[in-house]
Amino acid sequence: MTQTPDDKIFGADGLISQFHDKYEYREGQVRMAAAIATAFEDKKHLIVEAGTGTGKTLAYLIPAIAASIKHNRRIIISTGTKNLQEQLMEKDIPFLQKILPTKFTAAYMKGRSNYACLYRINKSDDQPILDGIDEVDHFAQVREWSRETQTGDRAELTYLPENLSFWSRVNAKSETCIGQKCPDFEPCFITRMRSRAESADIVIVNHHLFFADLNVRGNQFGKVLPDYGAVIFDEAHLIEDIAADYFGFQTSNYQFDEVARDATNLPIADAIAIAGITKAAGKVVGLAEQFWARFTQGRGGDGRFPLLPDTFAIRGRDGKPVPSSHGEAYHALDDALSRLENDVDVFSEKLPEADSLVRRIRQGRFDLEFIIKQADANYVYWLERRGRGVFLQASPVDVSSLLQDKLFDKVETCVLTSATLSTNGGFSFIRNRLGLSAGTTNTLVAPSSFDYQSQAIVYLPKAMPDPRSPEFTQMAAAEIVNILHSTQGRAFVLCTSNSSMKALYEIVSSRVGYPCFLQGTMSKTGLLERFRGTSNAVLFATSSFWQGVDVQGDQLSCVIIDKLPFAVPTDPLVAARSKFIDDNGGRSFFDYSVPQAVISLKQGIGRLIRSSTDRGVIAILDPRLRTKPYGRDFLASLPRMRITSDIEDVRSMFDAQV
Repeated sequence: MTQTPDDKIFGADGLISQFHDKYEYREGQVRMAAAIATAFEDKKHLIVEAGTGTGKTLAYLIPAIAASIKHNRRIIISTGTKNLQEQLMEKDIPFLQKILPTKFTAAYMKGRSNYACLYRINKSDDQPILDGIDEVDHFAQVREWSRETQTGDRAELTYLPENLSFWSRVNAKSETCIGQKCPDFEPCFITRMRSRAESADIVIVNHHLFFADLNVRGNQFGKVLPDYGAVIFDEAHLIEDIAADYFGFQTSNYQFDEVARDATNLPIADAIAIAGITKAAGKVVGLAEQFWARFTQGRGGDGRFPLLPDTFAIRGRDGKPVPSSHGEAYHALDDALSRLENDVDVFSEKLPEADSLVRRIRQGRFDLEFIIKQADANYVYWLERRGRGVFLQASPVDVSSLLQDKLFDKVETCVLTSATLSTNGGFSFIRNRLGLSAGTTNTLVAPSSFDYQSQAIVYLPKAMPDPRSPEFTQMAAAEIVNILHSTQGRAFVLCTSNSSMKALYEIVSSRVGYPCFLQGTMSKTGLLERFRGTSNAVLFATSSFWQGVDVQGDQLSCVIIDKLPFAVPTDPLVAARSKFIDDNGGRSFFDYSVPQAVISLKQGIGRLIRSSTDRGVIAILDPRLRTKPYGRDFLASLPRMRITSDIEDVRSMFDAQV
């Protein structure tokens, strides 16, 4: 008989209530835990939409721990954000280790680039990696921290800027790792992390690491995670995009610059040999610069652009086949990389740094060739510019068959949960996108325990212009100022783009007297701590604060959303997915764009009500909720709340709280 969680754990007098001051009995939590326990016993997959307030982390952790101990199998918990990963490891796991009679062990793993590399930090004393006084000071702090920290996780550096320019040169990314040949292998933070995971019953990871591991399992690179018998995906609405990244190919201008730099820094005593390598590396830098320059000419600003099929085509000239200018630049760069590879390979057997570098060059050449040839019709090929970075990428258009083959057909039980997985009351969208068979997958909607009708209202301002109109930003800023005066700050302003976030911050912060914080000015963890600790604060943020962020109480009393979070239709990956759906008889806007945006909107709204005593306002400034027929799909998918267009209703709600 299937064992299900009972009142001994979740009841009014159960284990949790005895040790948790704020515990509230939640029917949805009990139903979710029982469904997960059943899925483990029956070896089936499960999709659970757990509305905000369900208490989903305990609802999946408790049956996961029970199944792990009973069946002696490791279970992976994969989260969408580092914020949630840290919450599980620092709050929920210690709590359960304290109260549960069954003892269990847990460990957490992040991607290697989150960890400091002791070897590279020590080597950096001999290499110029810093620019400016601030960087020198920041590096000194990082070096001192690396000698004291037990984990090496840069999340501990909350007092430093989020983007440390030198971090990529001192982190433990796999491309530069020399493995067991490293003199710092034993004290290495990655070695310690993996050792803890190998002996743990429950391993907490994030989706990026999980799919990085899934992509390399079975090939020459082995595995990243320890073996497991089941996996639970929290924030499972993110899986499609993250899987597409890791089943794809990418190369960038940074990659070849780093290869050339690391080649010149190889510890080779032979002066003639190092001179030859330095010359070959210089050739790579020069030709790489010419190659990447062709992708910046005539294009303005950052963004994603399709990589047209004939970009590298061979064209006829006077009856003779001649590569395009892009093609010529590619072949010249590849030849230079080949020469550098050969020069470095001479030292591979004796020098672990050389062996690592040769592997990087070969992989980089393979990835670039795959993108250049565009031979696989199942991939979309695209270019992205971010600041000084230029990236060429190939992503699978449809990941459903890949996930079915690599994951759902191989792992007995996969549980997918999130506050936002259903659209129009069903799960067909998420099942189809991810390749889950209806026959092997159970579903459940675990309703929220919150009374949204009395706890929140939705404010839709009158007479807002179309979000694509030039006057939208100014009018949106004016509305935000009015709302903040009514709520006395205490708000998240969630934006659909960095440009919108920065523009609204500049205007609004100069017109209100409340402390205003901007995402990116410090680490996310540090920023959230500042917000929680500052009265009447306002935080302007984008996608990473739409999910996995929990601020209870009056400190967050308002969530303002600037626009409906539609994916950019001209984005190459979005356009390719839409075309794939249309070509196969579907209607991409209604089958993909609208459901995806509904799920994103539900995520943003979920930041507001985090306990049964929370009250507040959700303001959505996009008029399409009322002017477009599909607006009904959005409103129907939200928790049932009173909707108003009168700012006085917002004010009266907060007047009632005083």
